[in-house]
Amino acid sequence: MKIAVDAFGGDYAPEPIVEGALQAANMYKISLILTGDEIRLRSLVGDKPGSTYIEIVNASEQIQMNEHPVEAVRTKKDSSLMVAARLVREKRAVGMVSAGNTGAVMAASLLGIGRIKGIERPAITSLMPTLKGVCLILDVGANVDCRPNQLVQFAQMGSIYAQKVLGRSHPRIGLLSIGEEPSKGNEVTIKVHESLRQSKLNFVGNVEGRDISKGEVDVIVCDGFVGNIVLKFAEGLGSAIFSMLKDEFTRSIPSKLAAAVLKPGLKRIKQKTDYTEYGGAPLLGINGISIIAHGRSNAKAIRNAIRVAKEAADSGVIESIAQIMAGDNY
Repeated sequence: MKIAVDAFGGDYAPEPIVEGALQAANMYKISLILTGDEIRLRSLVGDKPGSTYIEIVNASEQIQMNEHPVEAVRTKKDSSLMVAARLVREKRAVGMVSAGNTGAVMAASLLGIGRIKGIERPAITSLMPTLKGVCLILDVGANVDCRPNQLVQFAQMGSIYAQKVLGRSHPRIGLLSIGEEPSKGNEVTIKVHESLRQSKLNFVGNVEGRDISKGEVDVIVCDGFVGNIVLKFAEGLGSAIFSMLKDEFTRSIPSKLAAAVLKPGLKRIKQKTDYTEYGGAPLLGINGISIIAHGRSNAKAIRNAIRVAKEAADSGVIESIAQIMAGDNY
């Protein structure tokens, strides 16, 4: 197994990307291919722990975070991102990881790797912490507007991912809406509800925003417009809550003493809401593994993004999606 890593994608690339790759290679004993400026990458990799698992493939161009995604992908054929995608298409790597421009990663995945036959649109997935562990939500940004059958496909892919990667034997599927009743929501949501109800999926009905954190469902389906807002709001809320707690716990000596007692528990809670722990978001529907990491990813986040790619490869989730979509078993 080899995983390609776009070493020049991200706000702080390439140093944290290389460091995260070295950590992952050393920890998981997995072969990685770093794409980008070969001379610079060789100087960063050196003979550090994990370096024996690292291969470098030169790429003469970079796609910047502020570039137009599709135009950049089409004009910069030798960018570190497109070279990584090409390695996946040529089967030299089972998947790729990039913390670069999200739109560009999507475009590179679509144009460079291609969709699974039968999938109309890929979907970005994300793990959300809940009171009972985590749930999968998709789409969180790939598709602003969706047709009903595309949302049904998201549910299918999410169910397979929850089975194969998260180990949920019979994933519970929920449709994000403004009310629990089947008649609540816009025209698309109402149609999707009926289609999911008639499917072979374990569809439990509509879920509201307040229900996401309860952990009553394993997969939550929505379009990318709604999903991205939910994701960014959750990130912001978590950060705001911990900032408020910090202010309160440093306000007085008794508060500081209380904070010292609660510190281990607070640290565990913070870990559950830390995006670096989750690594990256799989782009499901692509004929290969494509993991989109946060643009501000540090070494820890990249290491975990590579772990996510490895887990997807080990589980055979891409092959399962392709097989089931071809057989229309859902």
